[in-house]
Amino acid sequence: MPDVPAPNSAAAPDLAAVKTYLLGLQDNICRELAAEDGSADFITDTWTRPEGGGGRTRILTEGAVFEKAGVAFSHVTGDKLPPSATAHRPELAGKKWEALGVSLVIHPKNPHVPTSHANVRFFCAHNSVSALPTPASASDHSTFNLQPSTQTGAPAPVWWFGGGFDLTPYYGYEDDCAHWHRTARDAVAPFGETLHPRFKKWCDDYFYLKHRAEPRGIGGLFFDDFNELGFDRSFALMRAVGDAFIPAYRPIVAKRKSTAYSDRERQWQLYRRGRYVEFNLVWDRGTHFGLQSGGRTESILMSLPPLVRWDYNHQPAPGSPEARLHEVFLKPRDWAGN
Repeated sequence: MPDVPAPNSAAAPDLAAVKTYLLGLQDNICRELAAEDGSADFITDTWTRPEGGGGRTRILTEGAVFEKAGVAFSHVTGDKLPPSATAHRPELAGKKWEALGVSLVIHPKNPHVPTSHANVRFFCAHNSVSALPTPASASDHSTFNLQPSTQTGAPAPVWWFGGGFDLTPYYGYEDDCAHWHRTARDAVAPFGETLHPRFKKWCDDYFYLKHRAEPRGIGGLFFDDFNELGFDRSFALMRAVGDAFIPAYRPIVAKRKSTAYSDRERQWQLYRRGRYVEFNLVWDRGTHFGLQSGGRTESILMSLPPLVRWDYNHQPAPGSPEARLHEVFLKPRDWAGN
């Protein structure tokens, strides 16, 4: 059960605390995934962004369990918000900004282990030049002055949290889906009974390929532009979601990673990965924001699978497990049994 602070709408954003949490979350997730894989570990790529900020990208490839796993931390700043960030908030156009987050995508080898994605993030748009942090040195992205401006009369920054996690199976298992969604439900339950159905629907609506008229997977949680609980409780909510990812995903991996599979099932996995690529490049707001803001392409596109295929007008055989994925699992439903 997460520690839920009392409401305090007046609390100023503590960006240093957010950053400390996110770096620790990245460490923990990488440690857990490497232990589950058992044969490979993450390499670390620390980078700086000329326009401001930097990050720490960690990648595991060709493991016993994970074909590719990427877990990235970033803290980036900019002088002007890109169109993807101001589409719903035109009043922020031209503002200085900074964004901190951890984003991950896990592509397993075994088709019976689902692909997973998670992201937790904090965004702040500043109303004064002095509020924008600057690195202590061009090579040290870990030492920013992260406190809001204390200049007399300086407008308060506009901030919000976002995040969530979602699951993309290639072969459906009802018990896996129930576990995933119950863990998601329990993570946000301390913050109000309305949040889980709201965030679940948001996830179902967001991870939807409009050009295919189908969902990317079975959903989970998704929220954005979230500050309605005040800083302390909104931050606690983000932490609860981030901390729930490993308990939601690792038991599924452990249960399915040794399942025998055929080449036909492998080819189906590669075909369905194509939907993942299509969503990330065509619809994902995070991808668009990163590319439009001059972000680091290698880190932005780490979500893409190492191998993928497209087959023209492919239709799974009636009555097959592949057809059942569409008929039973790629439809929004109450997996948690609320």
